[in-house]
Amino acid sequence: NKNIMRKINRIAIMLIAVLMPLLAKADVAADALAEISAAAQQMKSFECNFVQTKTLKLLGDKMTSKGRLCYRQPDKLRWEYTSPYSYTFIINGGKVQINKGGRNDVIDADKNKVFKEVARIMLNSVVGKSLTDSREFAATVQSTADIHVVTLLPQKKDMKHMFSKIVLRYDRRQKMVVGVEMHERKGDSTVIEMTNVVKDKTIADSVF
Repeated sequence: NKNIMRKINRIAIMLIAVLMPLLAKADVAADALAEISAAAQQMKSFECNFVQTKTLKLLGDKMTSKGRLCYRQPDKLRWEYTSPYSYTFIINGGKVQINKGGRNDVIDADKNKVFKEVARIMLNSVVGKSLTDSREFAATVQSTADIHVVTLLPQKKDMKHMFSKIVLRYDRRQKMVVGVEMHERKGDSTVIEMTNVVKDKTIADSVF
């Protein structure tokens, strides 16, 4: 029947019109995530300043702090707050060190599942690693010529309880993540902006 065939053809054309942009968008997202992951693997180290803004939903307050970040492949990160207080968080392999008010605590992250996940998320978010692993995140990407904005929805139960989403801003010219947003389940959020970035500089073991 010619009328039935015409209807089938029209439906097929409509489906193609709807699905092709979605498929193209999926390809663009996959390419963007692959670009970010490749840059993360190639980057040996970086140092930068950061400004962190913490927003508390219940109080409506915003707290701003400043400091410095140092990273070295494959698993060393120094997160040092210098204003308005002094606080240092260091990831060195499976060990996490916290310096606050003259007190120095060392935690074996490998023996604490939740702490290990938080430390790993912090490290991977700042650097841009593990974005292509669908077991970790469901990722969507919005891109321009200069920036990829990646929205990550945690897939693991422990992380789902803590974060509703994590948003990364990746500078395509600098080839690194320059902004991180962490949105917590309870409604609080943390935004970190990175500036004065120096990449692939030798960083001494003593920093970590």
